[in-house]
Amino acid sequence: MFQSDIQTSKGPPGRTSRTRWEIDTMTTLLCPWSSLSATLKAHTSDVRAVNSPTNDMILSASRDSTAISWQKSPSHPKFTPEAVIRASTRYVNAVAYISPTPDAPKGYVVTGGQDAIVNVFSLSSPKEDPDFSLLGHSENVCALDVTPGGTIVSGSWDRTARVWKNFNLAYELKGHELSVWAVLAVDEEQILTGSADKTIKLWNQHKLISTFRGHQDAVRGLALIPDLGFASCSNDSEIRVWTLGGDLIYSLSGHTSFVYSLSILPSGGIVSGGEDRSVRVWKDGECSQVLVHPAISVWSVSTMPNGDIVSGCSDGVVRVFTEVEDRWASPEDLKAYDDMVASQALPSQQVGDIKKSDLAGTEALNAPGKKPGDTKMIRNGDIVEVYQWDADNTTWQRVGEVVDAVGQGRKQLYQGKEYDYVFDVDIQDGVPPLKLPYNVTENPFTAAQRFLQTNDLPLSYIDQVVNFIEKNTAGVKLGSNEEYVDPFTGASRYRSGGNSVQTTNLGPSTYVDPYTGASRYSGNSAAPSAVPPASSEYMDPFTGASRYSGAPPSKPPTSASPKRIPMAAWTLYKPANVPLMRQKTFEVDGRLRDEISTSSLAMYPQELASLEETFAYLTHITDPKLSNSNLPTPTASNVDAIIQIIQRWPSAALYPVFDLSRLVAAFCPGAFDTPALKSRFIQALTTAGEWSSPWNLPLQKSREINLTLVLKALANMFQEGTKLDEPWVNEVLSALSLLPYEVLSKVQRTCLATILFNISCTQHSSPLDTLQRQRVFELALQILKNERADSETVYRTLFAVGNALYTMKSSGNLLKPSQNQVLDETLPSISQTFGSEARVQDLIGEVASLL
Repeated sequence: MFQSDIQTSKGPPGRTSRTRWEIDTMTTLLCPWSSLSATLKAHTSDVRAVNSPTNDMILSASRDSTAISWQKSPSHPKFTPEAVIRASTRYVNAVAYISPTPDAPKGYVVTGGQDAIVNVFSLSSPKEDPDFSLLGHSENVCALDVTPGGTIVSGSWDRTARVWKNFNLAYELKGHELSVWAVLAVDEEQILTGSADKTIKLWNQHKLISTFRGHQDAVRGLALIPDLGFASCSNDSEIRVWTLGGDLIYSLSGHTSFVYSLSILPSGGIVSGGEDRSVRVWKDGECSQVLVHPAISVWSVSTMPNGDIVSGCSDGVVRVFTEVEDRWASPEDLKAYDDMVASQALPSQQVGDIKKSDLAGTEALNAPGKKPGDTKMIRNGDIVEVYQWDADNTTWQRVGEVVDAVGQGRKQLYQGKEYDYVFDVDIQDGVPPLKLPYNVTENPFTAAQRFLQTNDLPLSYIDQVVNFIEKNTAGVKLGSNEEYVDPFTGASRYRSGGNSVQTTNLGPSTYVDPYTGASRYSGNSAAPSAVPPASSEYMDPFTGASRYSGAPPSKPPTSASPKRIPMAAWTLYKPANVPLMRQKTFEVDGRLRDEISTSSLAMYPQELASLEETFAYLTHITDPKLSNSNLPTPTASNVDAIIQIIQRWPSAALYPVFDLSRLVAAFCPGAFDTPALKSRFIQALTTAGEWSSPWNLPLQKSREINLTLVLKALANMFQEGTKLDEPWVNEVLSALSLLPYEVLSKVQRTCLATILFNISCTQHSSPLDTLQRQRVFELALQILKNERADSETVYRTLFAVGNALYTMKSSGNLLKPSQNQVLDETLPSISQTFGSEARVQDLIGEVASLL
């Protein structure tokens, strides 16, 4: 029979006691609450994702470029880091878990991040390099899920989701108009995807089944509810529960800002985390508890099989909450946590515009809240405080003080992507403001130029836009200190003072090649200053005020004598992670060997031995930490083995061999002992790279990667000591003329300009003949006439032209009148387009003085 005795149960420190009903011999909390159980600190930046596949394991991924496996055991009852995985050298934004297999008895951790790669690491024997790297996405990987069978689903800013079976791409899910922020594997065949385009899509394998509409902003999270359907959350602050048939069952309202993540409790309850500093627990369609965090963003939540809740936050901390009193933290830790929450300041952007005079005073706290989690702002003297209704204890709990804080940690979404700031820019009265997105890690000139081009505004405004950005982000350090990794070879960014790359003093930029990590030119000058044209109509884009007017210059200013030209400092693409390159090459060979249909394409024993020799030499010469050895330098036979593999393997599998070719060209010029061997090498690269095939956009990803790596290899063929009077040079120039400039990416255009620059450095000691010089100028003029976005490409090309003009002038030769005229007409246009960069303006002046 029921017993009506009421028994008192102790609540967390600082809270009133609550009651529970004893039913027969079983005691059950009428409304149990979760309290802090553990605080896990090891990350040094935002924890963007958490996953808790077992009661004893937590996986976390962070913007500090690591993923951590936290473990506990009966002998070690507290979670501690068992493995810290260097998953990337950029932000890691997603993490998932693959259950144990014979090859990985502890399972695999799967990570995704800014490098656009899905990496898979065995937890049985974590290594520096991933066991598998899944290539295909072209932008940030922000979502991951795994089926019970081990199929991986990934979502990306490139607007696609991809499904990977046995660590190979099974199919690509295309259909969303903006970034895919959430993925959910319903079963082995059905996939749900949520996007910044505000929709959710259901797929059966690669076929789109249905589209769910209802959210008013980006969909950020998805969670499967067994025997019911699924839940979704959004930047519209709503949580929606759906059937797989597309019917909306109910909505949950309570969050006051973006909702980023969802998870499902074993009991069927929903856990959510968001931008309002809270984790909320929902049971039977109502919010049963609000767990306020001492951080602006709760990026991710996960639930354990035992019902404990895990959160990952913008303060870099992983926290565990539990309903089980035996697992609560100590009373001292609980009180310290509550004090930390109460002492936090909330940005005003998080709670909306505030007019202090309209706020009630502390007397407003006498009225009860309407539902759990209700928030109320009150005026307490000169400060504004925020309180949250604790329905269990029927009291208002102080959760912080409101401060003005634009940009203090909250990411803004614009066109599906995250930015630190999205400014409203008023251009003209009566016209809606324009959006100016900006990240503190990017050059303000780059952001300003993108804004002006997007909105068809004159580039002469760039100085004012940059000033606006710098003024409104005062105190924030511009530029990124994060490391960059080559998405194909793992090469790290070049650091000044290292010996791994040759650079030239051509300018102040700190650009890093996104494919091999090669550094852009480095110099000692300060950052380029924005110099608007000295005599053009100017209008302040923010106030509309005119400054001065006049006729535009007929040609750019000239320099009395060259200061940088002639330049003879070749730029070679050298940095690489050779061990990883070797691993990728032999992985591809193993896959070819294991398939009956492709086994004949696999490397022969002598080719395997030859590549091992080449990799061993390159490993030692590219790693200054390794002692010098007497390893033999690669010879013509090693180059011949590479050529044969290139000629035989499928193009889509060639990227590690193309990258190997790049390094051999850079570090082993003596291996190309005859002009004929160089010709065979060039022909193999361009043929396998499909240079003679139609250039229909968009290019296949494998072809785009191969094109970039071949261009880098060609750039490395021109270095000190190269002879330009050999037939292969003409073959390179002829091949380059096949490339339509409009199909080239920014990186590829920079590579093309680098080839011309290296040729121009070489021609000081080995002059170009008349036909070669004409082809070089044709390629250079094509760049200068068409490039309107990347100043680095223009800068390198101007050096190539200047070097060639200097050599011609020194030897008494003249440029063809038609080319001289085109160049004379093109320079003013370049000056106007890139007028904000002093280095470009100065170089234009030097080139003009040589005409």
